[in-house]
Amino acid sequence: MDRRELADFLRSRRERITPADVGLPAGPRRRTPGLRREEAARLAFISTEYWTRLEQARAPRPSREVLAGLARALRLSDAERDHLHHLAGAPPGPSRGPSREVRQSLADLLDRLPMAAAFVLSAAYEVIAWNALAAALMEDFSALPRRDRNLVRRTFLGPHPEGRRLYGLSDADEFARHAAQQLRAAAARYPDDPEVAALVAELLAGSEEFAELWASHDVSDEPRLCKTLHHPLVGPVTVDCDVLDVADRDQRVVIYTAVPGSSSEEALRLLSVVGTQRMDVPG
Repeated sequence: MDRRELADFLRSRRERITPADVGLPAGPRRRTPGLRREEAARLAFISTEYWTRLEQARAPRPSREVLAGLARALRLSDAERDHLHHLAGAPPGPSRGPSREVRQSLADLLDRLPMAAAFVLSAAYEVIAWNALAAALMEDFSALPRRDRNLVRRTFLGPHPEGRRLYGLSDADEFARHAAQQLRAAAARYPDDPEVAALVAELLAGSEEFAELWASHDVSDEPRLCKTLHHPLVGPVTVDCDVLDVADRDQRVVIYTAVPGSSSEEALRLLSVVGTQRMDVPG
């Protein structure tokens, strides 16, 4: 553990973050750049005394839990997080499970696409970020418990009699096959992740179709680049589907857009105004 380098690194990262970055008021008497020690400590869920000792190179080696809190509080990049671990004498190990942390730049990107329904999928097909139009077109994910945001689970074990036809997808069978293949590949990348193992076990026990697809051992398939979703308010919406890989997080950004001037573009425009409110039932 390099206490002096760790101390200098923590101080430099703390001083670059403004209170506004983390939703704190600046206040009229702020004399130091960036966050105060007590503010950073509160964000990291450690005591101000311990943070002070870290910056004074007097603290014992922080645990991995503390390192995770420091990285979160200081909004470290992946490279900075690895550097923090090395300075603390605890080199980062391989990722145990799929990352669910979405970079702020990606979250901002979703909101900058007002006429595209965009969302982020983890390696296990969990929807972990979305914009307003994706919620209006597909589902209000914020109203769902986390387990119900997994598209593989909803595809094969959906709550409705025709739950397999996820969001009225016209290519439901193709999507199911592709999702099963992607999940098999993810299970191989994260063999020690209990959530992925539990998801696979649940699907094998609850869906004969998934069990058959799983038994095929197929792991690669090209998704369809054009889809039609049947929305209860605006009817069929045909969209182009583009998928951007986020390699460092093992995530995918899915973007649905309609052909300019088409009826589907008008449907998306209406949904961008209506949002997630229900117009097809009495108030």
